[in-house]
Amino acid sequence: MAKTVKRKPASRRPLPAYATLRVTIDHAVASVVLDRPDVHNAFDETSIAELTAALRQLGADDSVRAVVLAGTGTSFCAGADLRWMKRMATFSDAQNLADARALAGMLTTLNELPKPTIARVHGAAFGGGVGLIACCDIAIATQDAEFAFSEARLGLVPATIAPYVVAAIGERPARRLFLTAERFSAAEAFRLGLLHDLAMTSELDARIGELLHALLRAGPRAQAECKTLLRAVRGRPIDVAAIEDTAARIARVRASAEGREGVAAFLARRNATWITGGE
Repeated sequence: MAKTVKRKPASRRPLPAYATLRVTIDHAVASVVLDRPDVHNAFDETSIAELTAALRQLGADDSVRAVVLAGTGTSFCAGADLRWMKRMATFSDAQNLADARALAGMLTTLNELPKPTIARVHGAAFGGGVGLIACCDIAIATQDAEFAFSEARLGLVPATIAPYVVAAIGERPARRLFLTAERFSAAEAFRLGLLHDLAMTSELDARIGELLHALLRAGPRAQAECKTLLRAVRGRPIDVAAIEDTAARIARVRASAEGREGVAAFLARRNATWITGGE
């Protein structure tokens, strides 16, 4: 049975109006919904700029504990809007590069957001849409979701998403999927490690609720530190420098206010002060 995420009442704050997104904050959980259903939530320069701005705002908001990324309509995200790609290809080299850098910057912002992120995936996730999933900390999809790195079929390359995809599934599977541009199932995405869990459509939100229940019980500063730690140790040899770095990190964190509070709360068998609900 799914756990209910119990949270104390929280005041809603006014959020900017976006043309391509729906952003809401409900009891410390931000929902960022891609809202271009007519083009299967494919992104263009406007949606890239808006998603970057929204993520930066949420990342800097201490009252936001977690971010759920979703899509409206029948698809999660079909990747780049081909009308936008065609238009940008006619621009100058400098303009084209600047636009590509904006896309890369959006992915980096999502990947390095100092809050836990969950990708709520349904329907199609193609190209850059798979990149968004790979940039999220946790990904859960409906069992009938479909995926593809469709760029090569269009004479393009999955360049800006490649570092995050390869980190998620490894180079060997990426070689095949990048080169063939073939579609693959949610079950295959789960097997490859792109997804952490699968759910029936009717159970998807309940499963995400379970994840949020767990996330909201962990220390927010500790979660941010975990994300920077993972980036610091990825691909790094276990040498004297790495050992010293990790020792310094735990020494600093356990002496922090949150570290002291967490240990004290555990020993006293009480909730830590950051917990907004739960058992």
